[in-house]
Amino acid sequence: MPLFQLQQITLRYGALPLLDEVDFQVDPGERVCLVGRNGTGKTSLMRIITGEETPNSGELVRTPGTVLTRLTQEIPDGLSGTVMEVIRSGLSPERHEEEWEIDVRLDELVEEMKLPAEQDFTALSGGLKRRVLLARALGGRPDVLLLDEPTNHMDLDSILWLEKYLLDHKVTLFFVTHDRAFLRKLATRIVELDRGKLTSWACDYDTFLERKAIALETEEKQWALFDKKLAQEEAWLRQGVKARRTRNEGRVRALQQLRLERSARREREGKARIELQEGKTSGQKVIDVRDVSFSYGAAPVVSGLTTTIWRGDKIGIIGPNGSGKTTLLKLLLGQLAPESGTVKHGTNLQVVYLDQLRGQINDAKTVAQNVAGDAETVQFQGRSRHIHSYLQDFLFRSDRIRMPAKMLSGGERNRLLLARLFLQPANVLVLDEPTNDLDAETMELLEDLLVEYTGTLLLVSHDRMFLDEVVTSTLVFEGEGRVLEYTGGYEDWVRQRAAFTPVFTTPTEAKPAPIEAKPKGVKLERPRKFLNREKKELAEMPALIEKLESEQTDLMARLGDPELYQKTPDLVATLQQELASLQERTQQAYKRWEELENLRESCEAEA
Repeated sequence: MPLFQLQQITLRYGALPLLDEVDFQVDPGERVCLVGRNGTGKTSLMRIITGEETPNSGELVRTPGTVLTRLTQEIPDGLSGTVMEVIRSGLSPERHEEEWEIDVRLDELVEEMKLPAEQDFTALSGGLKRRVLLARALGGRPDVLLLDEPTNHMDLDSILWLEKYLLDHKVTLFFVTHDRAFLRKLATRIVELDRGKLTSWACDYDTFLERKAIALETEEKQWALFDKKLAQEEAWLRQGVKARRTRNEGRVRALQQLRLERSARREREGKARIELQEGKTSGQKVIDVRDVSFSYGAAPVVSGLTTTIWRGDKIGIIGPNGSGKTTLLKLLLGQLAPESGTVKHGTNLQVVYLDQLRGQINDAKTVAQNVAGDAETVQFQGRSRHIHSYLQDFLFRSDRIRMPAKMLSGGERNRLLLARLFLQPANVLVLDEPTNDLDAETMELLEDLLVEYTGTLLLVSHDRMFLDEVVTSTLVFEGEGRVLEYTGGYEDWVRQRAAFTPVFTTPTEAKPAPIEAKPKGVKLERPRKFLNREKKELAEMPALIEKLESEQTDLMARLGDPELYQKTPDLVATLQQELASLQERTQQAYKRWEELENLRESCEAEA
């Protein structure tokens, strides 16, 4: 028996309905993931299910006694009190339990989630507040838990813990997420909201993508045949055939019906066309870090970090909330001075920074004003473009371009910030949680864009698949100020560590806490695949090595010229250092080439 049913539900705000006579149900034990583009009505559907919003027509039917709880994308206003008081506010009056049973259960939940029970809720960081709200939702023991982007602002440890908790406790779920690894791990069924209609896909996410592509291709072919027939009938009518004749009246009526069907068709919106405006070429060495340390009071954030970031490197930064990822970015960018050690920048750096809080958006201004001010055009790739045309590439319809930014959804705000930032020429791109709230389709486009990007990338993200596809190496906070560097993305980091078990940390606002780990090892549940960025890196290796060896040859020729020692002897030591650096990088490139070839062969064998 279903826990709830939607019967012929319609919801509209404008001309086109967000929900168009949809039918849907969730049965006990299911974990249903709702997918769809930003702004299609996923959150509105959840609000209808919980009774927070009333549809224009249709009926919501719940099994008597069913408790539904929704974890929202945003942190609600007005919540105050201690952490335990906030968690207790989520208890359902429909659950009849003894007070001591409630106390024991909530104490165990707080302990398991490593939450500061007596700390004031308003003093917590955004990530920790999200975790408290999750505990409040779980503490009410709902029959159906509705999660709207639950992994937003959560660190990797928290995400992995949540996955395990939901699987172990067999919670019935209806959730929206941009985290494809989270989706793949949990979903037993996928429901897509597209152009007002709900379609259920009883399969895993990868199979859904394949079937969806086939369905869209079939739809396009059917529409092409329909449009061809309509055009033929319109041409017939224009030829002057006397439609009043009895033998033609049926054909005219059929043409009128075709016109009605065509006018009612809802076209699928085009794909985003996200482009970066790349800047001039930076120096080969972008950031040189030597023995850098920084702390907040007695708590070390970074201790003795030494690394070099070269042009074209794509660096992922991983660590729990509050560990100091943003502090590390500021140290690398020179916005914060280290307590000891040095940070040296290369030449010709053009840095563009997407901050996690999206603070660069002015809610009082329109979408267009946030990008172009009061101008009607923007300069992109050396040419002038109308602001409407430019924003349409980021999937903003004309009717939304002049609306206030405060009315945008989370995903639309993220796209708006990308549209604003990508107007600036950049050879160093710094992205702090860029995937929050983005739909999967836009995120994959951003992923492809970053893989092709020839500049340098610093990326803070908790999205495992995004890290795997994009970055070439990772800087990982390992506790007590240790920041270690690993080759590759998230899965590569897991493999390279001898032991890793995620556990919760309890960061504070003033003194970020280090990550903790227990040596239990990791079991990977699916075969390792050869990632897109690894394919690209492997393809570029021969050219890179040839370039490095050519530069070595040129340097050796200069060092072999007697005039160098006679006319500019001070330059000799510098050239010798450059030669040593080139030789080291060439050796590293050969080693990496061999690693990639072995990895490719291994992945092909596993497949």
